[in-house]
Amino acid sequence: MTKSRVAAIDVGNDSIKAIFGELEYELNIPNIIARDTEDRPVIGIEELDSKNPLDGIHIKVHSPALKENNAVYRVGNLATKTNNATELDPGSSKSEEDQTLIMLFTTLAMDAVKQDSFPRAKNVIDASYTLGTGLPLREVKEGKDAGYRSRLVGNVHQVEFLVTPKYQGLKVNIKFNEVKVYPEGFAAYINLVMDNNLKIINKDLIDKRILIQDIGGLSTDIAVIKNRNVDDDKAQGFNLGVSESLESIREEIRIKHGVELDSRRDVVEIITRKNDRNHIMVKGSRTSVHDITDRILLDLAKKQYRLLRNVWQRNSQTEICYFVGGGSHVLKDYLKTLNNNLDGYNIEFFEDDKESIWMMANAYYKLIMDFVRKTEKPKEPIKAN
Repeated sequence: MTKSRVAAIDVGNDSIKAIFGELEYELNIPNIIARDTEDRPVIGIEELDSKNPLDGIHIKVHSPALKENNAVYRVGNLATKTNNATELDPGSSKSEEDQTLIMLFTTLAMDAVKQDSFPRAKNVIDASYTLGTGLPLREVKEGKDAGYRSRLVGNVHQVEFLVTPKYQGLKVNIKFNEVKVYPEGFAAYINLVMDNNLKIINKDLIDKRILIQDIGGLSTDIAVIKNRNVDDDKAQGFNLGVSESLESIREEIRIKHGVELDSRRDVVEIITRKNDRNHIMVKGSRTSVHDITDRILLDLAKKQYRLLRNVWQRNSQTEICYFVGGGSHVLKDYLKTLNNNLDGYNIEFFEDDKESIWMMANAYYKLIMDFVRKTEKPKEPIKAN
């Protein structure tokens, strides 16, 4: 019997954030894929294994859970270098997209090849995982979490590494011992108030009425917390994320400055980096794109603020709203300015960028580890002779 390894994975629209084992390993892969052929040409093939595998993920994926089975993909950094790269579209459901599963299986396979604990016969690794992951509140309320889980559990999913540094020719068979799918808003609350052992670390928040506005790439969840629980009736999910705005910025930069950015991730980097924020290089000259980014992001921030105002009005005894997720990181300055000039709600952001972006993965880790601890049988005491 293969020992199951714990994995907590947040399939974010921008990138995958994953935590494995006893907090010993983190993985972050851009959520971008591109269809490809099995024999992708590589300049200097003999030097392939000296390169970073994360920069050259080239795989074939076999899974009964996929609509398009046995297809070949470039994944992550490698996919950004193609003309046919795909990112999740606004309006799509995370639980129903092949891309979500491809990224999930790829991430697990990238971990599995590093483990000595999994059985390995020649070039085939049999990996077993206990997975904690999540879906937007809207999809959970629609009951899509059950279908998503059933596509994962009970099937064998295979990732075959093709022209990938260090892992070429390896196949990973992935089985799930257990899969827990958590609503994203609830996960954010757990992360706010509890440590890795689910001990309360933030007593001030425990009995407060809280809103958690989680702004993602494709959607926004607003969780309503009272009496230490998510109020399912009042919690809401909206088809409004940052992806469309990032795409608009990318397109305007292309039209105005003739600069092609590889992906939305490049746009995020331009608008959030510490130095030269909102600047790009045009023919070797440092050029401001402030006019484009400010206009588009302020417009999105106004829509997000409207959502906050509407939900707060229906939950008038709310004491504080926490903004979390990658989208909040992008819109933080705009939302703060709007709030200062308008209603002056009690809102809070995470100043530590990583904490905000990794919040979901951290929460899934806490929840799945708690599940594992509760289901592991206690060892029988050794009887004295």
